Parts: sequence; structure tokens; C-alpha cells
Amino acid sequence: MSAEDAVKPVTISYIAETAGVSVPTVSKVINGRSGVAADTRARVEALITQYGYRKSSPAQRSNLMELVVDELEHQWGVEIIRGVQEVVREHRIGLVLTEFGPERSTIRYWIDDTIARRPDCIVTVAQLSESEQNQLRARGIPFVVLDPGSELPDDVPYVGATNWNGGRSATRHLIGLGHRDIAVIGGPDQLFCQARLDGHRSALQSAGLPVHDDDVARAPLTAEGGHEAALRLLRRSGRPTAIFAGNDLQAVGVYRAARTLGLRVPADLSVVGFDDLPIATMIDPPLTTVRQPLTEMAMAATELALALGRGETATQTGIELATRLIVRESTAPPVVGRD
Repeated sequence: MSAEDAVKPVTISYIAETAGVSVPTVSKVINGRSGVAADTRARVEALITQYGYRKSSPAQRSNLMELVVDELEHQWGVEIIRGVQEVVREHRIGLVLTEFGPERSTIRYWIDDTIARRPDCIVTVAQLSESEQNQLRARGIPFVVLDPGSELPDDVPYVGATNWNGGRSATRHLIGLGHRDIAVIGGPDQLFCQARLDGHRSALQSAGLPVHDDDVARAPLTAEGGHEAALRLLRRSGRPTAIFAGNDLQAVGVYRAARTLGLRVPADLSVVGFDDLPIATMIDPPLTTVRQPLTEMAMAATELALALGRGETATQTGIELATRLIVRESTAPPVVGRD
């Protein structure tokens, strides 16, 4: 720490960066919670003592945070809420949930109600307009974007996942099994969907395999979207031996399409999803998928938002948590000499 920095209040984000751990880990140590390795706890505590970090006073704070989402009809949203609730419960912070609904039809003037409540901070999964962002800034209400769907200004804090690496690992797994005819179902025109698609293409190029536009189908991130896209891909001549779906719900749709056409998973068609929602272990066969740590992402975003609400300054505006391939029974080597 420089002499100039020494006169500034030390933030939880600075402690985390210096210790080489996450903000949620430092928060657990500060609040005396379990779930931290002994050596990590000792390292963080030493830095807390060294820099004289003190928790900010809760005076003049609303003790309330807000989670803003589009819709909560899928398991994806449940995982997000679970992560947020775990953190706010431990901090004894109240939680307000704002759901826009389909095409933002449920609530039109949410920003006015939010400003009137003056929460300490906001975690938003829904995309906020520039006007909404400016209104929050003008009233000193910090916000953190969770899993951003579009490019953000450099000063907007966010928590996401390594979607590009996840897409690459999914396709590398299929290539490693011997698949050469691999199709992909992409999602809407959103940042994380494009990153997964780019990772898929990178894996193909690295393996010296051609990248064909007709091997890519775009569809909503729903079972219905995956079903319709998979039917288009599987009914064409020279059908793929494997499909990488944009998320687990699309993968469920791929299963349905395969069965409609009399194809077996994975004997005739290997399938990989993305997210590792609970449904991935419930379908038959259990789904090979890329685990996106949704609950941990929500926890990290909430810890970061609460820190900003305490008046701390984030040392980094962007946090990406690692994805990981989970291999189950929906993938296998392709049948040699198939039609």
C-alpha cells in the first residue's frame, strides 16, 4: 500500500485482492462465519489487523437491498435467489424482490418505488436502461449487474462467469470423444450467449475442424426453443452426432427432439448443456453440462453490492467465476460407420 493509499479507508475489496481470495470469503472472516480454510482465515485476519480494517457503522443505512430480475419462471432464477438470500440472511439485511415480468409488463414504474425505498444497494439481473442507471447514481444507490447480457460501461460493477471457457470445454469434450459433426444451439443476442458460441468455435478451430454457419441454430433459452432448433438440425441431411445446447433447458428440448425422431441419447446423439441446474441430474440420461456457479455468482454480487452500499470502493469492477465441465451420461463416442 502506498503512502497515498494509507490515508484512505481500507475496503473489503482491497483486503480480498491482497489476500488473493474472493470478497465473500473476506466477508465470512469479518463476520465470524464458517466455510473458510484455517490458513486462508489466518491470512485474511492478518491483513485485517495490518490495515486496521473496521466494519462500517450501520447508522443512516436502510438495512435493505433489492434484487431486480426479468422473470422467475425457471430454475435459473431460483439458484440466483438462493445465493442472494444466503448472504442477506447472514448480514441480517432485508431483501426486496422486483420482477419485471414478460416484456416488463408486470411493473412499469419500479424505479420510482425503488428510489422511494432507498435500498442500500441493488443487484440486477435485468438490463437497466441508461436513464435508470443514472437515476440510481444520482441518488447514491449503488448497483451490481449479475450475468450481464450486454457490454457495460467500464465503471459499472458486475459479476459473471467464464462463458467463453465453458463453451470451449463443452466442445473440446465432444471432440475428445471423437465427434466431428458437432452442432450448437445458441441463445438470444446476449453477451454470455455469444461468449459460449465463440468458445465453441474456438475449440473447433483449434482442432482443425471446419466452422459452418449451418451448424448453428439460434433459439430462446427454453425447452421449447431447444426442441424446435434440434428438430431443424437433426432433420437435415448429414445430421450432427452431437449438439452443444446453450443451456440446460435447451438441452431438455434436444432430448425431446431426439426421441421424436427415434434417436437415442447418447448412442445416436451426444448432448451437452450449460448451467448445471438441478434438472440436469433428473433427466434420463443425466446431462453432461458446463457448471455455471449461479448461486456463488449471486453471493459474490450481493457481497459486492453490500460493500458498495457501505461506502467502500471496489478495487475491480468485473468479477468472473470459473465454469467447469460436469461429465455425466449424455455423451459418448459416435457410432462408427453410421448413416
